[in-house]
Amino acid sequence: MAVAAHAHGHADAHGHDEVIYRETRDMRLLGFVLFLCSDVVLFSSFIFAYIYLRTSVSPTWPPLDPVSGHQLPRLDVAFAAVNSVVLFGSGVTMHFAMENWKHAKRGAYNLFMWLTIILGTCFLLGQAYEYTHAKIGGWSGSIFGASFFTLTGMHGFHVFVGVVYLLILWIQSMRNVYDQDHFFGLTAGTLYWHFVDVIWVALFFLFYLW
Repeated sequence: MAVAAHAHGHADAHGHDEVIYRETRDMRLLGFVLFLCSDVVLFSSFIFAYIYLRTSVSPTWPPLDPVSGHQLPRLDVAFAAVNSVVLFGSGVTMHFAMENWKHAKRGAYNLFMWLTIILGTCFLLGQAYEYTHAKIGGWSGSIFGASFFTLTGMHGFHVFVGVVYLLILWIQSMRNVYDQDHFFGLTAGTLYWHFVDVIWVALFFLFYLW
C-alpha cells in the first residue's frame, strides 16, 4: 500500500509539474515574442530614419563625400549576396536542427546546430571584412556610412548574441536540460535566429539593392 501510495503521489507530482511547465511555457513564449516585437520597433525606427535621410538630404545616393566632393561608391553587392546566402543558409540548418531534436535524432541535431553556429560566425567574419574594405566613410564620415554602420552593426550584434545563445543551448541540450517534450529554450533560439534572418532581408534591400 505504501509503495502504491508513493507511486500515485509521484505520478500526481509529475502531472502537476507538467501542467506548470505548459502554463509557464506559454507565458515565456508570449514574453519572448513581445521581446522580438520590441526589437522590430527598434530596427524600424532606424530604418525609417535612414529612408528619410536618403530621400530628403541628398538628390544622389550614395551622397557626395564631404571631403573630396566626389560621390561615394556603392557597396559590394556580389560579396554581400554571398554573405547573405551564408546567413540564410544558417536559418535552414537551424530549422533542421530543431526538427531533428523533436524526432530524437541527436546526431543530426548536433550536425545542424553546429552548422548553424559556424555559418553565423562566417557571416560575422564576412561583415567584419566588409567593414574594413567599404570606402564610404565611418560613423562620422558621411550620412551613408553612419547609417550603414549603425544598422548593420546593430544587426551584427544581434547575430553575435545569437551565436553565443546557440552555443549555450547546445551545451544545455548535451547536459539533458531539454528532452523531446520540453525544449522551450530551443524554440526561442530558433525564433530568434529566424528573426535576424528576416531583419537582414530588409537591410540587404536598403543598402545594396535600392
